Amino acid sequence: MSDFLSSGWSTYIALVALLGIFWCIWLLFSQRKVKVVHTPDGEVADTGHVWDGDLRELNNPLPRWWMWMFLFSCIFGLVYLVLFPGLGSFPGIMGYSTRGSLMQSMETSNEELKPVMSKYVNMDIVDVAADPKALEMGQRLFLNSCAQCHGSDAGGAKGFPNLADGDWLYGGSPENIKATITYGRGGAMPAFGAVLTSAQIKDVANYIRSLSGLPVDDLKAARGAEVFKTYCVACHGADAKGNIVIGAPNLTDKTWLYGSSENTITETLLKGRNGVMPAQDKVLSPEKIQLLTAYVWSLSNNKPSQSKQ
Repeated sequence: MSDFLSSGWSTYIALVALLGIFWCIWLLFSQRKVKVVHTPDGEVADTGHVWDGDLRELNNPLPRWWMWMFLFSCIFGLVYLVLFPGLGSFPGIMGYSTRGSLMQSMETSNEELKPVMSKYVNMDIVDVAADPKALEMGQRLFLNSCAQCHGSDAGGAKGFPNLADGDWLYGGSPENIKATITYGRGGAMPAFGAVLTSAQIKDVANYIRSLSGLPVDDLKAARGAEVFKTYCVACHGADAKGNIVIGAPNLTDKTWLYGSSENTITETLLKGRNGVMPAQDKVLSPEKIQLLTAYVWSLSNNKPSQSKQ
C-alpha cells in the first residue's frame, strides 16, 4: 500500500473487494434459477462434454451443502472486512493492525527478557563487551535487527558500512555507537550536478582519488584541488579527513562505502548520497540496546580508528 497513499486508491481497493464478494453471491443465486434439463427418457441431460467415449458431464444442480458453504464464505468475508483491515484504509472496528500486533509482541518480549538483561544496563559498555554471555546475547540481537543491512558478519555491503573494520563515520566510541543505534543517523551528501560543470566534477573525482593514493590524471587532480577548497572543505575539512559530528567521511583513507572508481565518485558528486540508519529506540528496549552496543563495539575495539566513507 506504500505506493497507493491517496484516498482515491483506498476507495478503489475497497470497491473492488466488496464488488468481488457481492458478484460471487449474485452468481450463486443466479445459478439456482437454472432448470435442470432432462432427456426424453427422463435422464439428466449432459453438457455435451464427453471423455473416453462414455464419461459425460451432466447438467446437475449444485449440491445444497456446497451452496451453503459458498454463501457462508462470502458472508464470512464481509464480516471480516468490517472487523479487520482490508477495505482500503478502513482500519476495521476491532482496531487490529499487524504493526500494533508486532509492537505488542515486542513489548511482551522485552518485559520477559528484562530480568535477564537488566544487570547490564548500568554497566560500562566495555565491561559488558568483556562478558561472553552478554556478547552472545548481543550477537543474537545483531542477527535479528542489523544483519539485514550490515550482513551476518557485520562486513557491510555497498552503501552499508562495515562495522568490523574500525572505520567510523560518526565515531567508534561506545557512546557514539550507542547514540547511533538509539537515535539513528541521517547522512546526506549534496548533489553538485547543478552547481559544478561536468569537467569540474571529473577534476574533483580525480583529486579525491589522489587523496588515498589511487591512480589519477595529475592535471585534473590539481584543478580539482581548487574546486575542493571551495565546495567540499566545509564538511570534509581542509585536510579532507572528515567530521564525525556530521558524519562527513574521511577521504584520505582506503575505506569506501560506495566504491572508489572514478565513475562511482563522479556519480556521488553528480547525484549526491542519502544514507539512513533507522533509530531503534522504539523497537529495542534500553537493555537490548546496551547489549547490542557492546557487541558492535567489540567487533572493532582493537582496530585503528579511521573514518567510514
